[in-house]
Amino acid sequence: MQNFFQKKSEAYLFYLEKIRGYSLETIRTYRLNLQEALQYAVIEKEENIIIINLIPYRTKLVGKNKKTVYKKVTIFRSFCHYLNEHETPVRLVGDDSVKVGQSLPKPIATDYIKEALAYCDSEEKVIIYLLYALGLRISELVHLKLKDITPGWVSVKGKGDKIRQIPILDVLQQALDAYIAQNSPKCYLFEKDGEPSNENKMRYRVQKIFKKIGLRATPHQLRHAFASDLLNRGARINDVSELLGHSSLTTTQVYTKLTSNVKMKNYKNAHPLCRSENGSV
Repeated sequence: MQNFFQKKSEAYLFYLEKIRGYSLETIRTYRLNLQEALQYAVIEKEENIIIINLIPYRTKLVGKNKKTVYKKVTIFRSFCHYLNEHETPVRLVGDDSVKVGQSLPKPIATDYIKEALAYCDSEEKVIIYLLYALGLRISELVHLKLKDITPGWVSVKGKGDKIRQIPILDVLQQALDAYIAQNSPKCYLFEKDGEPSNENKMRYRVQKIFKKIGLRATPHQLRHAFASDLLNRGARINDVSELLGHSSLTTTQVYTKLTSNVKMKNYKNAHPLCRSENGSV
């Protein structure tokens, strides 16, 4: 039965990569989690349905961070959903949801981004501009092809092979033109031996840039900054959602909570009735 599910899990991963357009890094994470779950889950067959008991696996996960457990269980639940849709009826036991508090995104302040840009070479500037000015995911950045870039626009293939068009700011267009002229990439904007750059190496490179100004930052925080800065400056949430490539407006709405917190903080700092002469409320 274990061999049977190993084959099914590989078919599922192939589906995620080729049909849904998941990145190789995501596929790797899914593979490791599925292998781990199948190692501890108890699998039995009853008549025409397969029963998968996750309780032994959940016991193994006791003590781990709630978000980690939630992610692992969700990955396996999605796998079982795929099986049921592809003529392998299964029933999952012990997959009770893990309650995880929603944390707000942590965007990088614009001043820090501008400060970091001062330490960048021409290629690093393009990387930061693409993440912050276009709100790209790291997987979208490394797989960006020259043919995707036209005057004034970038065509981005996101999750599920969904294509979105994002306008290019003048400062980014100038940086792109200079970088392409200097480096002469053949297929991918950032490539090595004709292959796209490694996601982890690109992630490390961004972290190294911000480390120069004493800041711990990730590429995804630049995407958060893109979204929150647009909303703070009056952009419509529907437009921001489309630019981010979100499949649901609900995903984008988390940024409205963030902007509300910023507005409240600014309000309390600015309104006379919120402050005494010594600066306290």
